[in-house]
Order: sequence, then C-alpha cells, then structure tokens
Amino acid sequence: MALIRFAATVGGYTMLSRVLGFLRDILIAAALGAGPVADAFFLAFRIPNMFRRLVAEGAFAAAFVPMYSRRLEADGPGPARGFAEAVLAVLLGALLAITLVAEITMPWLMRVVAPGFLGDPEKFDLAVLFTRITFPYLLFMALVALFGGVLNAHLRFAAAAAAPLLLNLVLIAAVLGFADAGPTPGHALAWGVALAGAGQFVWMALACRRAGIALRLPRPRLTPEVKRLLRLMVPAGLTAGVYQINLLVGTIVATLEGSAVSYLYYADRVSQLPLGVVGVALGTALLPLLSRALQAGDRVLAIDQQCRAIEVGLLLTLPAAAALIVIAEPVIAVLFERGAFGAEAVAATGAGLAAFALGLPAYVLVKVLVPGFFARQDMVTPLKVSLAAMAANIALIAALFPALGFVGIALATAASSGLHAALLWWWLARRGLLVIDDRLRRRLPRMILASAVMAAGLWLAARGLERPLAGDLPGRILALAALVAGGMALFGLCAQVFGAARLGELRRMVGR
Repeated sequence: MALIRFAATVGGYTMLSRVLGFLRDILIAAALGAGPVADAFFLAFRIPNMFRRLVAEGAFAAAFVPMYSRRLEADGPGPARGFAEAVLAVLLGALLAITLVAEITMPWLMRVVAPGFLGDPEKFDLAVLFTRITFPYLLFMALVALFGGVLNAHLRFAAAAAAPLLLNLVLIAAVLGFADAGPTPGHALAWGVALAGAGQFVWMALACRRAGIALRLPRPRLTPEVKRLLRLMVPAGLTAGVYQINLLVGTIVATLEGSAVSYLYYADRVSQLPLGVVGVALGTALLPLLSRALQAGDRVLAIDQQCRAIEVGLLLTLPAAAALIVIAEPVIAVLFERGAFGAEAVAATGAGLAAFALGLPAYVLVKVLVPGFFARQDMVTPLKVSLAAMAANIALIAALFPALGFVGIALATAASSGLHAALLWWWLARRGLLVIDDRLRRRLPRMILASAVMAAGLWLAARGLERPLAGDLPGRILALAALVAGGMALFGLCAQVFGAARLGELRRMVGR
C-alpha cells in the first residue's frame, strides 16, 4: 500500500540520518563528555530545535499540508502554488522578527530556560553565546518545512527526508576539523548548526525547483487563507510539539542538577532512533494520504490507513522499547564510552534511556493518531489532549525529580506520553473516526507477547555476555551486535509463531 511505501522512503532516509547522528553524537561525546561546555551546547541546540519542531515541523506541517493538499486536489497546482507563496512571504517576515528579538533578549531568555546555570557564570555565558549562534537555524528550518510540506503534498517525500543528513555531516565535519579552532569544541559545533540550516534551505529550494514547483517570494499579505493557516497553527503547534515541550520543561528542571542536561540529551538521542524511523515516518506519510482520502470522500480508506499505521508502528516499536529497557547500559557504553565520556556518564545515561524507552510505543502512537484530527482540520480536540498531557508531565516532574533526579524527568515524559496517546485513541474512537478492525485487535496482544519473550531472552543473553560487555571496545561491539541480532531473530520467530505478523504479508505491503 502507498502508506507503507512512502513511510519506507521517509524511514529509510531517517534511518541513514540517525546512523550519521549516532556517529556525530559519538564524536561529540568524546570531545565534550558531559561537562559544562556540553550542557551549554546541548541547551543551545535544543532551543532552536524545539521551536523548529513546534513552529516549522509541528504547527506548520500539521496546518499547511492538509490545506495545501485540499487546494491541490480541488483547484490544481496553480492556485495551490499561489497559496504556498503567500505563506512563504508571511512566514519569512515573521521569523526574521522572532530571530532578531531572540538575539537581542537572549540573556533574559536564558534566565528562564536555564535557571540552574545562573550559579555558574561561565556556563551561563557560554549558553547565551552558543544559543545566539544557533538560533538562526530556526529561520532556515521553517523555510525547509514549507518546501518539504509542498513536496510531501505532491507525494514526493525523499528530498525532505534526506535534508537532515546535511546537519549531521556538517556537525561531524565541525567536530573533526574545527574542534580546536575556537576556545572550545562547542564553538565549532554551534557555528556548524547555523551553517547546516542554511545548507538544508538551499537543498530544499533546489529540490522544489527540480520538481517544477519553484516558489516566488511575493510581497507579504495576510490573505484569508493565510489568516486561517495562522489560526490553525497555534493549536497544531502545541499538539504536534507536546513531546518537545515536555523535553524542554525537563531540560529547564535538569539545569538544576550537574550534567543532567547532557545525560538527558544522549539518552533522548538513542530513544529517538525508533521514534524518528517509525513514528515520524508514518505520521509524515499518513497526513497527506488521509487528507486526500477525506477530500475524495473515502472514509473507509481513511480508517483502514490509520489502522495499518498503528499496526506497523506498534509492530516495530514494542520490541524496540523492550530491547532498550533491557540492554540500555550496554548500548550507551558501546556508543559513547570513550574520551571525556566515562563509566559514570554511561550508568547515568543508561538509566535515562531505559526510562525514556518505557514511553516509546506511546510516542509513536501520538505521531500516528494526531493526523486523524489534523487531516480533518480539527486542531482544537488534540490541543485539549496535549494540554492535559503537558499538565501531567509537569506534575510528574515535580513529584519525581526530588527523589529520582533526571531519571524522574525521563519517567515523567514517558508516563505523560502514555496518557497523551490513550486520550487521542479514546477521542478518535468515540467519534467513530478510529475503528479497530479484527486484524489489529487480533494481532496487538500477540505483538506484546512476542516482545515480552524477546525481552526475557535478551536479559538472559546479556547476563551470559557480561564479561565481553565489560571488556575492551571490540569485544563490547561484538557482544552488543550479537544481542541485537539475536533479539531481532527471536522476535521475528515469535511474531511468526504467535501470529503477530506474517512475513509474506509484509513483503506484499512493502512491494505495493
């Protein structure tokens, strides 16, 4: 089916980007470790990234893609392009103003987002400088999101999915070639983020031109359609970006504990692999497909596409979550334990990863369920759910952080994501917009059983490989590779035996 093929395109490029991202993070961990420079850089990287995902990818994509898709389906390419150009002009002007204000007010902004840095003037000053350098990344990525939304609406997913590769390549070059060029490696990395944003913008502009959808820059005008888009963006941004808001809240609290910002960053990066490859890929592919199906009046197709997205998402993320919980520390040790990143950082980051992994299926379900509302241009209902999830996250952080430190932040994020997914599911089902078919109802408990058996097998295997997992790096790599390969094989066997998935069926789905 088209959903699986398009999701595979996005997921394939995302997987390649994540692999490069791991190489990038391995090099950053070796150069920065988990000290004050690392905390300052990761905070500076998270702020424009969070706004990017809220405004550029979350709010903008969620509101723009259905509107553009409907215009394209109803009126054709010309009027749709005119709408995109009007949005481009207003978006560029607004983000230039936001960037200018942020650059001027950065020391005051930093007092809000990093209160724990106030007791360390050197770390605080580094965070202000690094964030001033990285903040223009938001401007470029908003334009990238516009071009990507246009291409995705035309069912061209490859260019936007490949764009993040440039960020990882530039940061790898920065840490390898320019780490010693400034006062700290963090300076080179901050400049690398800004340059990567400009590179991704050029890449996407050229991709649109190659596709015959080059956009002009007219005079900014608040047309009725642009006003509607802006009205939709506010609730859509809060809805699609609730996970990022929760991470930002956690980061603000984490500044109160030494090195906690770095531990959470590294743990989140590993947990983001299945989220990006599966959740983001399915959500990205599902939104324009649902929008087109609903525009054509095919409600049955829309519900079937949502069920298949849930099925594929859980089939891939339930075992991934189980594995990351069981072997979190060996994964972190193999990826990051070298240079400035020592055994203490491995143990702390491993605990954070296991906590994040508890919520992995919920993170992916949110990505798959939210398009069911957005495709129908219902931004209010998921906004209410998102606000409830954010309130739960803040309450849980307040309850867990004093006792568990940064691990409590990760647990709060996982638990609030579970609430978020459950409420979205309930609301869609209550309105008859999500009807779980017999196939999904039959296979879901079997997926859970197969994942549980795999987790037990991984736990036993990890106990048997304790010595090589604690040995030199080549031995640890081989032992971890054996665990991963064995876990995948065991889950695949259990999935076939229990009937959680059929190999031939998956082949046919991907082939179509």
